Amino acid sequence: MAKARKQKGDGGGAGGGGGATVLHQKLCVSIDMENQLIYGYTEIKVLLADNDTFALHADNMTIRSILVDGETAEFDYSPYWKNEGDQPNWSSISCLKTAADAACSTYTSSLNREAVPNLIVSYERSVKSITEQQLEENSEKHEENSGRLEEHGLKPVQASDDQIVNGCNGSAMEEQKEKENGNEKGKENGIETETEKVKNIKLVHIDYILEKAETSIHFVGNVLHSSSQIRRAHCWFPCIDSTTQRCPFDLEFTVSMDLIAVSNGDLLYQVLSKEDPTKKTYVYKLNTPVSAHWISLVVGPLEVLPDGNDISVSHICLSPALSKLRNTITFFHDAYSCYEDYLSTTFPLGLYKQIFLPPEMTVLPISLGASTCIFSSDILHDEKVIDQIIGTRIKLAYALAKQWFGIYTSAEEANDEWLLDGLAGFLTEIFIKRFLGNNEARYRRFKANSTVCESDVSGATALSSPAASSDLYGTQTIGSYGKVRSLKAVAVLQMLEKQMGPDSFRKILQVIVAPNRASRTLSTKEFRHLANKVGNLERPFLKEFFPRWVESCGCPVMRLGISYSKKRNMIELAVSRGCTAKATPDSDSHTNGDTREGDAGWPGMMSVRVHETDGAYDHPVLPMAGEALQVIEIQCHSKVAAKRVWKSKKSTKFDGSDDNIDVSTQENRTSIESPLQWIRVDPEMEYLAEIHFHQPVQMWINQLEKDKDVISQSQAISVLEKLPQLSSAVINALNNFLNDTKAFWRVRVEAAYALAVTASEATDFAGLLHLVKFYKSHRFDADIGMPRPNDFHDIPEYFVLEAIPHAVALVRSSDKNSPKGAIEFILQLLKYNDNNGNIYSDVYWLSAMVQAIGELELGQQER
Repeated sequence: MAKARKQKGDGGGAGGGGGATVLHQKLCVSIDMENQLIYGYTEIKVLLADNDTFALHADNMTIRSILVDGETAEFDYSPYWKNEGDQPNWSSISCLKTAADAACSTYTSSLNREAVPNLIVSYERSVKSITEQQLEENSEKHEENSGRLEEHGLKPVQASDDQIVNGCNGSAMEEQKEKENGNEKGKENGIETETEKVKNIKLVHIDYILEKAETSIHFVGNVLHSSSQIRRAHCWFPCIDSTTQRCPFDLEFTVSMDLIAVSNGDLLYQVLSKEDPTKKTYVYKLNTPVSAHWISLVVGPLEVLPDGNDISVSHICLSPALSKLRNTITFFHDAYSCYEDYLSTTFPLGLYKQIFLPPEMTVLPISLGASTCIFSSDILHDEKVIDQIIGTRIKLAYALAKQWFGIYTSAEEANDEWLLDGLAGFLTEIFIKRFLGNNEARYRRFKANSTVCESDVSGATALSSPAASSDLYGTQTIGSYGKVRSLKAVAVLQMLEKQMGPDSFRKILQVIVAPNRASRTLSTKEFRHLANKVGNLERPFLKEFFPRWVESCGCPVMRLGISYSKKRNMIELAVSRGCTAKATPDSDSHTNGDTREGDAGWPGMMSVRVHETDGAYDHPVLPMAGEALQVIEIQCHSKVAAKRVWKSKKSTKFDGSDDNIDVSTQENRTSIESPLQWIRVDPEMEYLAEIHFHQPVQMWINQLEKDKDVISQSQAISVLEKLPQLSSAVINALNNFLNDTKAFWRVRVEAAYALAVTASEATDFAGLLHLVKFYKSHRFDADIGMPRPNDFHDIPEYFVLEAIPHAVALVRSSDKNSPKGAIEFILQLLKYNDNNGNIYSDVYWLSAMVQAIGELELGQQER
């Protein structure tokens, strides 16, 4: 019988299981869609410690009975919502601060309660031998389960005698046999230990009912689906809800005949009910050990679309989305085959199923499960839509990568989750590079690194931090912190890849996912060992690298400027080192507002690439660690150009000396009397660092016009648009880049926005005029001066032109209002938009124009 009990303060035991280790779990439930009811049982095979009790997680359900090896067991069940003993005294709240403190206290108390197992099972130990007990009780259990299945209208699954004796099947049965057989060459004390271990294996049978669930499992009309929210598996079936507890699963779901049940692993068969012909049971088997968190379920009138490219994948949705589904998944075999090729092994989790449900039904945009993933169907698109293609493909590819790293291979401890998250992101970038282009991959990584450097300022972004794991209860992996941590994890792994080389790093990943690998978990310590043995990275480097990048927060900040010595043909590079992490009370020094954590710095040597008149030269001379302020000398290779007379141009409005360190000559004279074209710091993104580099304006223009690397171009645009004074040379360089059809479209869009930023009365709105002229040259009929009908056949050009209305809407005059010409231009585009004869949809095109109108600042006269 269930007894009311007070919540204990400590869950104890291995992996939050109150002294129990899960070896196998079976879930057998029926779903009543009309009454929003789930009822049935779960059987958990557990290895117990030497005490007579063990603990599970369960919530929002009614526990009807619990059997341990076929005998009725006492249990104490205390739903979390009933434990409200430490609620704050809300009447004492007097201000916003005390309200926030009380809310935080309530929330953390709730999280603490959830971490403690609340279903305590007590049993009496039997004096029978394990073999005799299993022969008797499991035989009775088999008959009892058969009766229960028939009560629910299910056909019982037939098992061999060996399976009945062991009370399990598949991989769990083989593990049990190994434990019973022991090591043939072992000594007598080893055999006794194994026998004692087998005696502690119990089969726990829990009958339960779940009525109108509020979380983790969701009924919406005639559709049921689960969600992979943190620590919510126990809200729809009893389990040990811990990421460190993993086991194989057998899953059986009984539903109405007109519905389909999709779950984890391989679908073995469907069983028709003998008593109720309107019901059938879907039987799934998942042999790979996973935590309960990754068990998922979708039930509904689903359409199943097998992939037509000879891969083990099914795409599933409701009928209205079927046509969009067919179009969206045409690329999917590329991602699937890319991962199998890169990892040199087949997909390890059997049939992969991705299910798309309407956004009003889903709780999360993406809900992962073992061999399944539930998406919001708003990422689906038809063949006429352009804007969604890249984003949708990356999302689907990332979800597939998480199956390899995160589910099939899981983190050994909470502090190791960063590693699996990073490996999944790394694998996704392999797909992006192969199928979306190297420019797309490099540009996205550059922007991701910039985001990390801006946000990596506190302990919550330390990748492997015991303090963060305990104090933040896992919430550091979700929301904005979760995004930053994921981006940082990928960046850290890419740094290691560049240190050891792509081939060695690939071998490490192949070792991790190899089918014959003994363990399906991965720890930071093991990965570090692989980096040494397979990646050939030296132990001293790794001893510095992991504590600094993985266990600490903050990224290096490098502020650099140059001075050229004509006499010695030498560059003097001034360096100021700092850290993005916030200051601590005992931090020693501050430089330019940046904080350094101790004197250790970061391991490694950054490269400086000098583009001279006769070529580019890499100089690995910039140490990541060192004094806060330092001057480094770099010898030039090219000869100094012959002296020529410099003539001033009227359009040049400033000399650029403010953008130099110790440069007294004017920028044009500097460029004439030195062999320097432009300079880049860490051009190959070997390190995750925030770099502020100062060089003369003409060198930035050279970098934009002559360097073909998308990162170099983006860096140049970012500097040029922020100049305090703007010359016609800068504006013309931005305009020329915008018009360069050979340049990467994302950087051309940046150039368009930069032109908008530079447009003002001081420049006679030159940037605005260039933007309008560019658009009209591509989209207007020159004879009548009106927009032509839409034609989106040139996809890169489509994205650039789509950004022009946004850029124009950002232009402001001195009174902070939008210029009249900008307003009339955007309204004209919207008024005369014509999509007749265009094979592509203009929904996003129109949306961009409407959004641009919303960004305009209208004065009283334009109202």
